[in-house]
Amino acid sequence: MEDKFLESIAYILPAIVTGFVAYYMFSSFINQQNAEKKMELLYNRKKDALPIKLQAYERMLLFCERINPAKIVVRIKPISETTDDYLQLLINNIEQEFEHNLVQQIYISSNTWTAILGAKNATLNKLKQVAETSNSANDFRENILIDYSKILPPTDVAVDFIKSEVKNLL
Repeated sequence: MEDKFLESIAYILPAIVTGFVAYYMFSSFINQQNAEKKMELLYNRKKDALPIKLQAYERMLLFCERINPAKIVVRIKPISETTDDYLQLLINNIEQEFEHNLVQQIYISSNTWTAILGAKNATLNKLKQVAETSNSANDFRENILIDYSKILPPTDVAVDFIKSEVKNLL
């Protein structure tokens, strides 16, 4: 009886050990396969999203260039001689550009979006500030061009942010 018990243990023990080894090998193989599939899905998702993100950064860079005070006063001519009318025209143009690109914030980093908002608000504030000291629309345009020939426009900070963000993406 004792011999049969030892004999059955001698048969069962290697089967149990072989079962544990097979279980361990198959489970690690399956875990590795799942990890590879997750990596592949992540890679494909990033590969598909990269062109959309780059397009968003391009659009926001274009927005910053279009609201650059020195460029906007050259591009948009005054509709009347009054400073207030011209200021309102510039503000409306900037707000319209901003609203057109508002959805791009989904695709860009929050730091870059904050820099773009800061550039927009600083530009609007500077335009209002210069308008207060200007006598006419043409005087306003000249004052803007003179001011921004001396200092960097706030949009340049946002442009630099955008460029560094794109470099990190690539």
